[in-house]
Amino acid sequence: MSKPPKTASRSRYVTSTMSGERVQAFVPAPLPPDGRTLDLASLQGILAEANQAVGRLDGMTSAFPDLNLFLYSYVRKEAVLSSQIEGTQSSLSDLLLYENAEIPGVPLDDVQEVSNYVAALNHGLKRLRGGFPLSLRLIREIHEVLLLKGRGSHAQPGEFRKSQNWIGGSRPGNAAYVPPPPEYVMDCLGDLH
Repeated sequence: MSKPPKTASRSRYVTSTMSGERVQAFVPAPLPPDGRTLDLASLQGILAEANQAVGRLDGMTSAFPDLNLFLYSYVRKEAVLSSQIEGTQSSLSDLLLYENAEIPGVPLDDVQEVSNYVAALNHGLKRLRGGFPLSLRLIREIHEVLLLKGRGSHAQPGEFRKSQNWIGGSRPGNAAYVPPPPEYVMDCLGDLH
């Protein structure tokens, strides 16, 4: 399969073969979006709603006795939800039990995976707060922390993927989403600037 020229400005699907199946893999348009293809006027309502929501959240923070406790819980809830995409069965209560040296009600591998998400997010936030730029290097660092222990530790922690993957489904052919093939990954990541 050959890559189309990098000048393509629209999202598209490309045919990829995985495990003997031909699938349609999604390749997003380059970022940032080209102003000619993005109708900014149509986004004004959404932007206004987002600004109001951020304002409400900002107002609510003064009602919290401890904002750090809110952030602690939020980071963990996000880790639980993100890891569920991978099929992890851990809940927030399982993670809290694990973090307090108690025995959770699910396999330890599942809880370890969620704990890795928390560690990776905290690592990234710490580096950003310290002035480190959002960059491919930081993304690799976060990935390395994410896969440091547990199931993914054999899967090239800190490296960008070199094989096709998919999300949802038991095989590529019935996947909910097939991301760009490996030969597109660096171009797609290079557009994040």
